Amino acid sequence: MIRHPDIRFAATIAARSARVAGVLLVTAAMVTASSLAQNVPVPKPAPKGRDGGAAAGGPAVTGATQAPPNPVIPDPRRNVPSSIFQTFDANQKAQAAKVSAYLSSLSTLVGNFVQVGPDGSKTQGDFYIQKPGKVRFEYDAPSPIDIVADGSSLVVRDRKLATQDVYPLSQTPLRFLLSDRIDLMKDTNVVGVSADDVFVSVTIEEKQALVGTSRLLLMFGAKDGQLKQWTVTDPQGYDTTIAVYNLDSSKKLDPGMFKIDFTNYGPAPG
Repeated sequence: MIRHPDIRFAATIAARSARVAGVLLVTAAMVTASSLAQNVPVPKPAPKGRDGGAAAGGPAVTGATQAPPNPVIPDPRRNVPSSIFQTFDANQKAQAAKVSAYLSSLSTLVGNFVQVGPDGSKTQGDFYIQKPGKVRFEYDAPSPIDIVADGSSLVVRDRKLATQDVYPLSQTPLRFLLSDRIDLMKDTNVVGVSADDVFVSVTIEEKQALVGTSRLLLMFGAKDGQLKQWTVTDPQGYDTTIAVYNLDSSKKLDPGMFKIDFTNYGPAPG
């Protein structure tokens, strides 16, 4: 059922995995914009666990249910400099260290998300993260899409068509968010660190010989230090942005949520 990596796979992985990160990363290239487009619904509580219980309150939960945020869309004309000689001052290094410590401190994270595709279409849903390497994104109806990573593979599943595309998790930008421990300055190619009164932003760049260059822009709250959104830019320059809210870092998750079904789902056509 799994497509084995080959030249054709390598030529398409970046554009697909970038939008799959948007989740994530993450599906604008694999699903038509019309099937994903929908109005952002009214606010709703953080997702419930598979055991039927609501997500337990934790340090990341502020109390009242938050309204869906308006994602901050990066300027499409931006040009992030890329250099092997990139240097950062003490403040930038300190900001990156805080972000690394925050990401490394998380073991689970659940919440809601709003995704904006390259064409401006909005979708929404729930996400569940269990580190290392596991994530599940469930898109609200009418989208039939689920994204599941089990620690080694990531699948983009279409429940309506009963198909799924399979990718190595190591070849998607998601792995940076799902690593058990991470030092951004040592473990990734950071090309930009900036901070203002609202966000601390870190830009990571990846270059692959057969695919091209992609970027991951992570944005965290300047005051609370929590993850707010990320933007994945594929080698063609298309952005997919995911904003997250109603975050809960204390929920215990059912490992079965991250099991990939390789039996009942076939490879996506094409």
